[in-house]
Amino acid sequence: MRYAATFCFLLACPARVWAQQLVPGAADSTMRHLSLREVVVTATRTERALTDVPIPVTVVSQQQIRAMGALRLGDVLREQTGLTTVNDHGQGIQMQGLNPEYTLILVDGEPLIGRTAGTLELSRVAVGNIQRVEVVKGPASALWGSEALAGVVNIITDKPQPGTRGDLRLRYGTNGTLDAGGTFSTKGERLGLSVFGNRYSSQGYTLGATSNGPTVPPFASYTAQSRLTYQLGARTNVSLGGRYFTESQTSDLTVSGETGGPAAVRATSRQYDYNLTPVLTHRFTDQLLTTVRLYHSGYRTREKYTYHTDGQLYDESYFHQTFTRPELQADWQLRPNQTLTTGVGYLLETVEATRYEQRQQLRAHFLYAQHDWLLTERLNLVLGARYDGHSQYAGQFSPKVSGRYQVRPWLAVRGSAGRGYRAPDFRQLYLNFSNPVVGYSVFGTNQVRAKVAQLAEQGQLAIDGETGRPVVYEAVLAQASGLTAESSVAYNLGLQLDSNEKTRLTLNAFRNDLRNLIETATVALKTNGQAVYSYRNVTRAYTQGLEADGRYRLTPQLTLSGGYQLLFAKDKSVVDKLAAGTVYRKDPQTQETQRVTPEDYGGLYNRSRHSLNVKAFYENTRAGWSASARGIYRGRYGFGDLNGNTILDAAAEYVPGYWLLNVAAAKTFRQRLSLQAGIDNVLNYTNPTYISTLPGRLYYASLALELGKRP
Repeated sequence: MRYAATFCFLLACPARVWAQQLVPGAADSTMRHLSLREVVVTATRTERALTDVPIPVTVVSQQQIRAMGALRLGDVLREQTGLTTVNDHGQGIQMQGLNPEYTLILVDGEPLIGRTAGTLELSRVAVGNIQRVEVVKGPASALWGSEALAGVVNIITDKPQPGTRGDLRLRYGTNGTLDAGGTFSTKGERLGLSVFGNRYSSQGYTLGATSNGPTVPPFASYTAQSRLTYQLGARTNVSLGGRYFTESQTSDLTVSGETGGPAAVRATSRQYDYNLTPVLTHRFTDQLLTTVRLYHSGYRTREKYTYHTDGQLYDESYFHQTFTRPELQADWQLRPNQTLTTGVGYLLETVEATRYEQRQQLRAHFLYAQHDWLLTERLNLVLGARYDGHSQYAGQFSPKVSGRYQVRPWLAVRGSAGRGYRAPDFRQLYLNFSNPVVGYSVFGTNQVRAKVAQLAEQGQLAIDGETGRPVVYEAVLAQASGLTAESSVAYNLGLQLDSNEKTRLTLNAFRNDLRNLIETATVALKTNGQAVYSYRNVTRAYTQGLEADGRYRLTPQLTLSGGYQLLFAKDKSVVDKLAAGTVYRKDPQTQETQRVTPEDYGGLYNRSRHSLNVKAFYENTRAGWSASARGIYRGRYGFGDLNGNTILDAAAEYVPGYWLLNVAAAKTFRQRLSLQAGIDNVLNYTNPTYISTLPGRLYYASLALELGKRP
């Protein structure tokens, strides 16, 4: 109740202040949101005004992030139009209907590593030092390479600013969630330094009755990040950035013991990642800028399970990954209306893990070029292409063309077409795993043929009664032995309307045609009745839809915004079978076999046909009040097959749609001390069966103190 009382006080007060201060022309930062020319770098790898880029880009500012009361990257992304957070080996982001493994996550232009089954856990990224988040939709492999098939999320962190200042932040809320951190920044004539530190912990929570441990066990994580900059000369700058993250977790679980009965075990896990980025920039002339950067990153996890009764080891596993990439980029202004961006680099990636036989490594080299050409005052064309050569599979060529035409001062048309790709990951290439309890096996493409032969020699494969030979699906095995990269051809076409300084509206239609999608396949049968699995390229699919996003400044202090996405995502082979009338299902009530019609097909699992958001942001810097209310709706989506035909076609196979409502209010005193209170998930929506990451209604209160000289 004390959280509710604090929140109600803070939320009620700004409404009265707002009513008193509706003065035309009042200074307010919200008013400037629509008039400032926001600059982005991810779309073209060069600085461009947001309103001028020819492809769909969303920017979430630091001011918005703080008004939302967000703590982790997932809190920020789930409220953006066209982005959906999904749970699959962690909390990842779905963009234009494509799974998390198809979206590249960058911090200051460098990739975060450490994905589990393709998902990069968004809670690993604290937002306390984020200057802005740039979201580029549509394939960006022409500039960024693998994993950018759906798009790119680039997190831009604070840089050292002139003077010396910092801040301290503390937040406490439901489930014993504690977030504490601060920033420090100083910059002189040549030397600059920024530092960020954060501790984030929770007592965890349990949804519903469970005997197998908490839904989310207690955890504690720490993040440290810094950047040192130095101006070597009038045209030369050097910087050194670094990041370290660690998280530890302990919980008690009930598992199946050696005798087959239940056994209590204690699970302890730890993960950490780090990276280091030295960068040298030199401007040879006013027209030529070069950037040399070296990026090295590591990611490690270790899990250990021990019996409660005697402390003996039940299971233990580890995963080590490193990523090293030197790169040279040159930006050459050929003419006042033409800029050429080129780059070349090399990549070395290694992995060691319990489930891999030995240390594995992947090498690649890449070359990219982009020509940004303002043909006329109204027409801008950007042509780009990239080639990636790999040591483990065929090279990939990723071209892209995009353009923007200013039809009227308030209306612009923009469109793009390009190819994206995603390389097979280490798991799909090298995995060597046999489940000791259930008995199945999974092998990566580089292991599967030799492992199947080995199992046959050991007499572990089932024997065909007619031929007397081991049951091996040779056609599938041949496909699994020749795995190649997934790819897509994507199209985006949209309108950008800025009818007046108060209103901004963007519309974008998209389509992604996907080829060579990687799926799990059975390659052999074992004598214990279990299967031998591997991976193969077979699936063809598409996602298409429409996005609309708009903002309207109702008053100098109050901005309203909203967004909507209509999405269709389907397997093309299923569409063909439905058209041929060869797909059936059994009615669970009458046991009658029915033919499935194309209208019954709900598309790919875990995709919502409709999703939308509505938001209101209020800010009065003169009075020191700010507040926000955000509603996010996710329409129903399929979770799995219940009638045995492997496709989504029955009402019982859907998770119902739901709303999330988040509110926050803050008061700033003397432009230094800020108090904020909020409630996430006001409607207290939970779904323990299918959405374990929604813990119900969350209250929180926080304070922030700014130190040093204000800019």
